[in-house]
Amino acid sequence: MRHPPRSALLLIAGAVALIGSAVVPVVTASGATPACTVEYAVTSQWDAGFQGGVKITNNMAAMSSWRLTFDFAGGQKVTQGWNAKWSQSGTTVTAANESYNGSLGSGASVSAGFLASWSGSNAVPTSFKLNGTTCNVEAEPSPSPSPSDPPATGAAPKLHVSGNKLVDADGKTRRLLGVNRSGGEFMCVQGYGIFDGPVDDAAVKAIADWKANTVRIPLNEECWLGLSNIKPEYGGANYIAAVKDLVARVEAHGMTPVVELHWTYGQYTGNSAGCSDVHATCQKPMPDAQYTPSFWASVASTFKDDAAVAFDLFNEPYPDRATSTTTQAWQCWRDGGTCPGITYEVAGMQDLVDAVRGTGAKNLILAGGLAYSNDLSQWLTYKPTDPTGNLVAAYHVYNFNTCASETCWNSTLAPVAAQVPLVAGEIGENTCSHSFIDTVMKWFDDRGLSYLGWTWNTWDCSSGPSLISNYDGTPTSFGIGLRDHLRALNG
Repeated sequence: MRHPPRSALLLIAGAVALIGSAVVPVVTASGATPACTVEYAVTSQWDAGFQGGVKITNNMAAMSSWRLTFDFAGGQKVTQGWNAKWSQSGTTVTAANESYNGSLGSGASVSAGFLASWSGSNAVPTSFKLNGTTCNVEAEPSPSPSPSDPPATGAAPKLHVSGNKLVDADGKTRRLLGVNRSGGEFMCVQGYGIFDGPVDDAAVKAIADWKANTVRIPLNEECWLGLSNIKPEYGGANYIAAVKDLVARVEAHGMTPVVELHWTYGQYTGNSAGCSDVHATCQKPMPDAQYTPSFWASVASTFKDDAAVAFDLFNEPYPDRATSTTTQAWQCWRDGGTCPGITYEVAGMQDLVDAVRGTGAKNLILAGGLAYSNDLSQWLTYKPTDPTGNLVAAYHVYNFNTCASETCWNSTLAPVAAQVPLVAGEIGENTCSHSFIDTVMKWFDDRGLSYLGWTWNTWDCSSGPSLISNYDGTPTSFGIGLRDHLRALNG
């Protein structure tokens, strides 16, 4: 769903400390300004890998290019990165500027991030050099785990694809029926927080009390990767930890978490553009090759040992609004690259499937079609290759969409649902009523398919689909339709 920025949202999610960090100034005479400063942080860590980043501040003369080097001492190996050309020879790591960020004025800063493997230990580097100037490390102690982290109960089912059905570990057929929990895609990039409204145990229990079994969680790639335009308290390690906390709470109540990439980087000002901003502040027509594969590699690495988590690759693709032919649009959707009408390099759905599977993650993957995920007419023809066979077709439908009738569903959705699981990741209407979604739910119920209502947020349902008026679960007149239906199905 495309929604407007909200400039007065309250910060609810608390900041979570970095997993590990160090500030490394060059040694100078007492009181002198250091020639350079490097902040090194481990923003997320898993069994054999981690996500890290550096923030470089130059206090010397302005530079037209920069090159940072440092040595690992704990068996670490950089595998990919962003905002710099990353390489490694032996234990020595080099991060050299990209063409777009080589200029580094006096007093200016630049940030870059990376993914790496590790074995034995994940020690903080002890020295850095910026264009030959040595910076010595002053390490900060790693913080203790947050006491608010909820226990993982393992109650959520571990799902996989079997034919055109979703089944759990026991082979029982399952449907994803629930809600979207918007906020993680826009609060951080707008500088207000991480989530819109509470996401504590009571708030998640209120969703479960509707008899929902699934919560879709929209995310922002710049916030997850901790890019420099994001406030540190709302990005990187803090953002990742908050998302992990919410996922754990959703699972603790027996519900399936679907983590979904909603807003991405890349400037698009063509037909149906949501904004002119290069940053991830609105819905773009396709994911970007610069950051999205790294985002999914990091997310997949974070959750690959938890088969209860599903991955929704990209909210609402619309390359069909930018390209001149349907064939070009579907080719762009699957293969990415240089797409007609889109000025940035695109990451196609195959690129993103490969990024997820390259980590060893076997989690469910959802992929929405064209026209803001409302068009699945050639989804089967352009279906990405998934070596695990755990690929699901995603569809969005609102009363104002082109494909919003039983006639269209019978002709375009039914053939897809006959071959792969089909999940309507967003259903809704802008009438503040539920007559349209009643029709949607019946059609999907009759075929044993899945659907999730947009959205579990306390917005005005007359200006957009909003299921609740209070985070205790009080429904709007629109939300009553979904709540009562879920309770009738699962009560």
